[in-house]
Amino acid sequence: MLKKTEQTYSLKKTDKATLKQWYTLMTVGRLIDLRAPNYLKQAIGWSYHAPYAGHDAIQLAIGQVFTLNEDHLFPYYRDMLTALSAGCTAEELILNGISKATDLASGGRHMSNHFAKPEWNIHNVSSCTGNHTLHAVGVARAMKKYDHKGVAISSQGESSVSEGYCYEAINGASREKLPVVFVFQDNGYGISVPKEVQCANEFVADNFTGLKNLRIIHCDGKDVFDSMNAMKAARQHALENSEPVIVHAECVRMGSHSNSDKHELYRDEKEREEAIAKDPYAAFRKLLIKEKIFTDKELTEIDDESKKTVLEAHSAAMKAPNPDPASIYDFVLPPAHTCEKFPEGTHEHNGEPVKFIDALNGTLKEEFRANPDTFIWGQDMANKDKGGIFNVSKGMQQEFGEERVFNAPIAEDYIMGTANGFSRFDKKIRVVVEGAEFADYFWPAMEQFVESTHDYWRSNGAFAPNVLVRLASGGYIGGGLYHSQNVEASLAPLPGVRIVSPSFADDAAGLIRTAMRSEGMTLFLEPKALYNAKQAMTPIPEDFEVPFGKCRVRREGSDITILTYGNTTHHCLEAAERIANEEGKSVEVVDLRSLSPLDEEGIIKSVSKTNRCLVVHEDKVFAGFGGELVALINEKCFESLDAPVKRVGSEFTPVGFNRILEKAVLPNTDKVVAALKEILAY
Repeated sequence: MLKKTEQTYSLKKTDKATLKQWYTLMTVGRLIDLRAPNYLKQAIGWSYHAPYAGHDAIQLAIGQVFTLNEDHLFPYYRDMLTALSAGCTAEELILNGISKATDLASGGRHMSNHFAKPEWNIHNVSSCTGNHTLHAVGVARAMKKYDHKGVAISSQGESSVSEGYCYEAINGASREKLPVVFVFQDNGYGISVPKEVQCANEFVADNFTGLKNLRIIHCDGKDVFDSMNAMKAARQHALENSEPVIVHAECVRMGSHSNSDKHELYRDEKEREEAIAKDPYAAFRKLLIKEKIFTDKELTEIDDESKKTVLEAHSAAMKAPNPDPASIYDFVLPPAHTCEKFPEGTHEHNGEPVKFIDALNGTLKEEFRANPDTFIWGQDMANKDKGGIFNVSKGMQQEFGEERVFNAPIAEDYIMGTANGFSRFDKKIRVVVEGAEFADYFWPAMEQFVESTHDYWRSNGAFAPNVLVRLASGGYIGGGLYHSQNVEASLAPLPGVRIVSPSFADDAAGLIRTAMRSEGMTLFLEPKALYNAKQAMTPIPEDFEVPFGKCRVRREGSDITILTYGNTTHHCLEAAERIANEEGKSVEVVDLRSLSPLDEEGIIKSVSKTNRCLVVHEDKVFAGFGGELVALINEKCFESLDAPVKRVGSEFTPVGFNRILEKAVLPNTDKVVAALKEILAY
């Protein structure tokens, strides 16, 4: 509990004007909260509504303590009064509820009850409950790095703390000593599941008592003054000590979880009546009258004025435009960097050949020198003389310091989620992360990765995570499970992320440079078997750039096209040479480089010229990325084809560890040659 010296707020210490403001906010909020289900009944909107009644005091306090131009606020879907108290207007709340085009949070793209005001740093958060805790930690890390006075405030229900990324966030914030206030609004239920199913402790905050550098404050989330004191003390402690604070607020849920839930099915009448009897809003009103701060008549006048405010907000919101169906294509990806000097991503430079790994390392360093607001972190990638499991980041911490180049815990969600949050602090920031030591280990980060891919679209263009995710991908190293798999087929269906996979050192340098200069998120798949491979070495011109969505013809041909990328590009070039010698046929090898966006024009041009096509990639043939390429060719080039399109890739099994098993699974030059002969003979 709070110490006596920290009791800043009380009825006697708070002036009448402030009490009137608080009561007005609570009244307007409650009126909208009660009104929201009517929009659904009238088919106007608000098809998802999680009523906040019973959380009034703590939500008022969160919003009042939030400091504009200093703090970042991450409200959750029940935080209607939090948003109102922090500065959103009644009209803005209703615009969000009925999903209008002028909704500040998302323009109708995100679920109702997800309130935001981006220009005030009141952030649009996901429906994936509690995941914004990582974003709050990330932005707090940026605040600390840039010596910014402010805190990140993350709000959520107590049951969402069961999510693993919440533990990662709080553990990470305590380890890094970051100014974050985590608010747990404890109403006793996770939808219909009572909290004792979520946690052995009565209060979930007690799960974190063993963490160093963390303060825990318990308060009555139904009491305005206790909540105000708790939030003020939390913010002050986080600011003064640069440490995280948990505020555990005991609330009550007066209604159902949401409009799709019926709490009568799991709460008996007595419990429901007891919940209503604990109404914080009604209690505050009674207190103001009892202590003769206001008369009933004065509060009724405020009630009437609040009703007028809500009706005016309703009228204005109803006149607002609906989203334009054509706008669905807006804000899928932010603008990419324009490669003016190398618009096709090709060159005729004749210099000393550079290794693939040195191209990556050198370009990273060049971009870090050019942009002081560039950062990189990941697991095991900056410890003394070691620079990552493959030494791609070797020497970077020595040159740029631990503030910009540092290790992360073995927590892929934390690595990815804090990158999202860190980039929220300023648009000029660029973050590079090793998303996992190997691409196969990236799956724990998928929740945050998916979240980041739709941030730009979901926020209606207000925020794009400027994050480059590097992953060492593919096999041919004898790595077996978790060290040799491919992931592009699983990730390419996600709009909102660029996916590239170079085959040569020059493209590796050019693509990573373009990615680091672009807005938005890029997934950079590095075929690790090529890091030191002689066949991947090339000269690289100074400041070389490769635009997204531009393939590269690595070998001209006239009889058949091979579409490929990554490791298998080299198998295809070897196969093309053998076919030329053995069959006298001319094979065109097209290195896609960029999988999303895809160079449809370049693919169509090549296939239309040769009239035959073979698709080769390292991933499995079944459900692999090649299926998308075949579909494209059938739709756009069918009239040009003289033979069916064929695919070569991995067998439909995991990649084995024993080299004999690995060879049996993965594609190779012999398999490509056999497929070429089959198509050419058709």
